Formats: sequence, C-alpha cells, structure tokens
Amino acid sequence: MKEENENKQLITVKTKEKASHKFIEIIKKKWLINGTKTTILIAMILAMFFAINLVMQNLELTPIDLSQDQLFTLTEGSKDKVKNIEAEITMYFVEYAEDDTVLDLARQYKKVNDKISVELVKANDRPDLVEKYEIESGTPIIIVECGPKYKKLLQSDLYTQDYTTYETINVAEEKLTSAIQSVSTSIAPKVYFLTGYSNLSLDNGLQYLSVYLQNEVNEVQSFDILTTGKVPEDCNALVITMPSKDFDELATNAIIEYINNGGNILWFQAATAQKADTPNINKILAMYGINPFEGGIIRETDTSKMLSGSPDLILPNIYSTQITKKITSSQGGVILVNATKVNTVEDETLEELKVEKTTLLTTSENAYFRTNFNLTSDEPQEGEEKSEMTVGQLMTKTLVEANEETAEPAKTSKLIIYGETYFISDIPLSQNSMAPVVSFRQNKDLVLNSIAYLVDREEDITARKSTGSVTYTATETENNIILMIIFIVPLAIILAGIIVWMIRRRKK
Repeated sequence: MKEENENKQLITVKTKEKASHKFIEIIKKKWLINGTKTTILIAMILAMFFAINLVMQNLELTPIDLSQDQLFTLTEGSKDKVKNIEAEITMYFVEYAEDDTVLDLARQYKKVNDKISVELVKANDRPDLVEKYEIESGTPIIIVECGPKYKKLLQSDLYTQDYTTYETINVAEEKLTSAIQSVSTSIAPKVYFLTGYSNLSLDNGLQYLSVYLQNEVNEVQSFDILTTGKVPEDCNALVITMPSKDFDELATNAIIEYINNGGNILWFQAATAQKADTPNINKILAMYGINPFEGGIIRETDTSKMLSGSPDLILPNIYSTQITKKITSSQGGVILVNATKVNTVEDETLEELKVEKTTLLTTSENAYFRTNFNLTSDEPQEGEEKSEMTVGQLMTKTLVEANEETAEPAKTSKLIIYGETYFISDIPLSQNSMAPVVSFRQNKDLVLNSIAYLVDREEDITARKSTGSVTYTATETENNIILMIIFIVPLAIILAGIIVWMIRRRKK
C-alpha cells in the first residue's frame, strides 16, 4: 500500500514536470520565434501587471511599515478611540498625492470603523469645499468633517521638530485621531490650571503640555481663583503645579468646596531647599491623608535607576495600575528631576478619612533624602533617610457611600499627586539639549494618562506612539526580499532577454 502511494505521488510529480516543460517549449517554439507573437506576449504580461496593480490599489491594502516606530501604521490606542464612533465622518485630502503616506494612514481608519471615509479631491473639482473652508489655491489641506463640525489640518500641523537631533518628527496619527475625536464628540472634558500660585503656567513653561492635552481632545484653560471666587462648575480636573506660596483663604475654601462636590485634582509638587510654612495647602492635602511636604530632595544611588549617572535624575519604579499599566520601564519609563517624597498618614487614619491609596511610582530602596544642600557628596551621609520612597500616589476619597437599594454609585474625589513638577515642563533636560523634558521617555504618557483617569476617559489611557524620525528597521527576511526585488529580479529579466535573443538568433 505504501509503495502504491509513493508510485502515485511520483507519477503526479512527473506529470506536473512534463506539463511545465511542455508550456515552456510552446513559449519558445510558438511565441519567441515570431516577433509579432513576442510583442503580443510582452503586451499581455504588461496588461496583467497593470491589472494586478489596479486591483491592489482598489483593495487599499495597508502598506508594509518598516519604520522603527511604525509611524505609518495605526496604533491600538487610535483604533480603540475611533472604533465605536457612530457619527458619519469624512476626511477630505485636498491637493494630496495618491501615494502620500499620510493618506495611506488615514485610509486605515476606515478599516477600523466604516463610518469614517476618506476622499482624495482636487480643489478645482470641489469649489464648494474651497469656498466653505476658505482653502487657498494649491495648498494641500485635510478637512475632517462631521455634520456641521470640522477641523482643518495643514501639512505643517502633521510634523514638528526634534530639538535634540533637529530632525522632523511625524505627529500625523495624533493629529488625525484628535481631529476625528473632536468633531465626533459632543462634550470635551475641561481641564483647568490654577494660576497665581506657581511659576509654571500654560503660557510659561507648560506650552508643550497644553498642546498635548488639546491633542487628546480636552478643553484646557487657566483660571485665577481670586477673580472667579470658585473652581469653575464645569471643571472635570483641576491641575495644581508646585505652589510657590501658600493659598489664600478664598482659594482654600473654594478648593475644599470643589473636593466636597466630587472634584478631582492632579497635583505636582517639587523638591524645596527649605520647609515652607503652608498651613492652607497642608489643610487641603490632609483631606486625602497626605502629610506636609518636607524641605529636601531625593537622590538615587542605584545606577540603574538614574539617568546619565546623575543622582537627581531618577528613573522610578512603575507600579501596575489603571493609570500606569501601559507605561513600563522596558519602554523607557519616566524621568523625574529633583523629586521629593510623598508621605501619607497611617492606614488607620486613612480608613477614618475614607481614603484609599494606590502607589504609582517609587524610588529604589537605595535612594536617600537630602535636607542639607551644603553637602556635596553623592553618597548618603549619616542621619540621612535611606529607603524606598513614594513619588507618585493616587488617593481616592469616598464622600458618599454607594446605595445598593437605589443603585446610586459612591461619590468620590480623586487626587493624583507626584513629588515632581519639572518632568511635565518645557524646561530642557540639560544644557546640551533644547528638547523639553516632558517629551522625553514616557513623561507625556504619564501626565496624559493621569488626566484621562481623572476625567473618566480610561479608554484614552495608552502608551502613545513614539514620534521620532523614520528609521529603516526591516527584519532579515524582509531585508532579503527587498534586496531580491531590487537586484535579483532585474538581473533575471536581463538574463531572460539574453536567452531569448540567443534562441531567436540560432533559429534564423
């Protein structure tokens, strides 16, 4: 039985080989001898090539993305943000080329959600769009439209500059996803920054962060609490950056009222050279079980937890939480500059305050806290605290318990507090770099995820795509295929031409 099967397989193989040889002989004898038939054969091959190319274009297949950071492939984060949109959205690419990489990227949204369509148009063919959106002649522009709402994106909006390498940075996906969200959402969360008490503001030191927040479809504003008398009623998250002085009574009472109404706060502290007298600030933090901050700075001794051998540039341990679950040390982690420790009261007191704490970031157990800034040694000295210290904490305060009978959820107020403020700023990390520290590693992700958590948009918590310059990173197999297409295929065509020429010459 086994020999019979082997014989059948052998006969099948020989039959296929004969058929293959017969086809080749027909091509040589019937086609290649006659010049007219050769011409027809070439024409047929070209026609097949163009037909296949046309079909592939109509299929709108996703191009192979060989860039290091997959700049031309939609991230899972963008897919999650657009997949459930139910409104009809049209992206008009005006005066763009058919082979433009941004156009290829945009077409991938349609594969995630068929409510999103992409149209490549010429200004001359759509005078209605030119008039409606005041499009300048010959200027490539993207219009993202959803009913009466729209957003315009110029080519310059899709790129920015890497101030470290001075290379162009691609931010097309962020901009497109943000535009789709902004035109399809009816309400954008409102994030307010408290002014009047800090050296950092949206106009001074936090301009990059402001742009990043708006790209995530948040309405971002500053407000002076001494002018308004209260925290705005539509505030979804209040941001407080390193107060340089104590709060006034008016500000203190307004913030306490905001907390008691279920408001959420994102607080950034920083190391100070001396202990400041801030009873009103301490009063607010005590509502969440946070002890007063001490004058001093955290320094690392674990070389794997510091940047460039600098004890003040800390690479903290990242705990797996809802906020930090997609931020990992393997992807770079975050960089803290001149951090201070976040201390909480005992667990029994937290229970009395109805506060639950969740640790986000800590130092290594070899870090130490320096209060005497006259010391120049990088090693901990006698009397200096040496331990693992918390530098990021989530505090959830229950104001009203959940009611099982009425199915009413618990009313809470959340505080996310970091013992560092410069990691979200435009300040350069070093004198040799113009890049803002917020753009390094996953600093941006941490603050944006914190905001997303506080405004109840946990679906926006993600590890955002690195937007560095494009780098060729094909695998060995992909590289071999590309080299074959570039060198071997043309060489094979040339050899085939020589063989055909020699066959025809011998037949004459």
